[in-house]
Amino acid sequence: MIMTVKSLAIIGTGIMGMGIAQIAAQADIQVLLFDAKAGAAEQGRQSLQAMLEKLAAKGKFTDEQLQSTLSNLTVIEDIAKIADVDVVIEAIIENLDIKKQLFKQLESIVPAETILATNTSSLAVTAIASDCEHPERVAGFHFFNPVPLMKIVEVIPGISTKPSVVETLTTLAKRMGHLGVVAKDTPGFIVNHGGRAFGTEALKILGEGIASFEDIDCILREGAGFRMGPFELLDLTGIDVSHPVMESIYNQYYFEPRYRPHPLTRQMLTGNKLGRKVGEGFYHYTENKKQNDQKATSNTNQQPPYKTDSDTSNISVWIGADLAEDRQQLIDHLNANGITIDDNDKPNPDSLVLLAIYGEDTTNAAIRYQVNPNQAVAIDMLTDLSKHRTLMPSIVTEDNFVAQAYALFGRNNKFGKSSDEGSNAAVDATLITESTGFVAQRVMAMVINLGCDIAMQGIASPEDIDNAVKLGLGYPYGPISWGDELGAQRILLILERIYGLTGDPRYRPSPWLQRRATLGISLFTQQTNY
Repeated sequence: MIMTVKSLAIIGTGIMGMGIAQIAAQADIQVLLFDAKAGAAEQGRQSLQAMLEKLAAKGKFTDEQLQSTLSNLTVIEDIAKIADVDVVIEAIIENLDIKKQLFKQLESIVPAETILATNTSSLAVTAIASDCEHPERVAGFHFFNPVPLMKIVEVIPGISTKPSVVETLTTLAKRMGHLGVVAKDTPGFIVNHGGRAFGTEALKILGEGIASFEDIDCILREGAGFRMGPFELLDLTGIDVSHPVMESIYNQYYFEPRYRPHPLTRQMLTGNKLGRKVGEGFYHYTENKKQNDQKATSNTNQQPPYKTDSDTSNISVWIGADLAEDRQQLIDHLNANGITIDDNDKPNPDSLVLLAIYGEDTTNAAIRYQVNPNQAVAIDMLTDLSKHRTLMPSIVTEDNFVAQAYALFGRNNKFGKSSDEGSNAAVDATLITESTGFVAQRVMAMVINLGCDIAMQGIASPEDIDNAVKLGLGYPYGPISWGDELGAQRILLILERIYGLTGDPRYRPSPWLQRRATLGISLFTQQTNY
């Protein structure tokens, strides 16, 4: 049976504990606050009260709501006073031995029907419950910071957890205004697992010298629609937090190549370049603000600063495109700008060869299209070209052809817009060195593929994976719906080509993705259980 929760205790009154306490108190649940450090619980309550009073002054709460919330919060100095609560939520340090000791202590205080929940982000729930007399009432209840704003919580049953405990916590999450998603007790659960692709692939691209970290951030933020670039996010989270999580999940999955960390973040951790908190990470910060916070431009890898206002009247363009719709989009753009299209079977020697390709470098694409790589520049059609463009010459592309491509796509208001729409918009382009697959293609394909793999492992339903990653990480889409939006066949093509050209198993397509792309069906499609 699902329990109606009337009271709960928070053990650990740091940022996470007080965030959970706030939303519980706002849901009219009686909350007891306990911290092993003397005075910490009272300090946490006072800080929360001050913050809520500021919000009330701004009209975010009525005085009645404020007083009701505060009246539901009670500080206790003796942990034995939690004996009558319905649920205990632990939010202490991420140390398995300490958590196990706490749960044994809790069992000696509360009755057998009280639910014991852990807010752990990285430890196995089963391990935390392993020394408990009643492991069936222990579950994970993982919130995200800041708790009141991050409307998602992972509910994780251990190997012995009763279904009624999971149902009670999922219902409790809804009552507190959050979406509860159920995940298996696996490393990283859903969100920390699903987030592995974004940073690790960006670090790999940086390590290969494909683009600067500023340009990688720009491409993924402006072109792909991520709220922050991966290196901005690493600086915000802190390398001291992010790198150990990368190593932990990689080790817990027995060195699965998809989760492979990069030596650079280990080096930065050793060198104390941790990000915003110390004033330097990938970027430099003054008073917690990034210095020289300007949109990255095309001057990556010491390439010539090509002008966007160059004369384009004599440019002729031959187009090679993997997809018919990409070819037509490029033709429409070039026609709108009065550019001559070279329609010959083979390009003229003075024509720019523009290749709209997926999962491939410009050299291999030029060979496949049987064109001269000296004339070739590839363009990424996976991202929103009305917001950003990525161009990739081959290692032998002549400067005049690179300059032509940049003049056509480097800064232009017309792509995807009518002449009277967005006239003040300026769209940048980034030049990258040759890569097997563009920056956005590699990162987005890995994000989607990993989401599919999580679904295939049965860690959570496709819908819960999508919601958890979108809400927990702030992505524009969840990985499953993003795959449907971009086209599963296109994502599969990117991965198959990269895997084929590099032989790196991190790029092998998930069978979940491969089967649904082959059948032309939604990535949300689940197989009927027989």
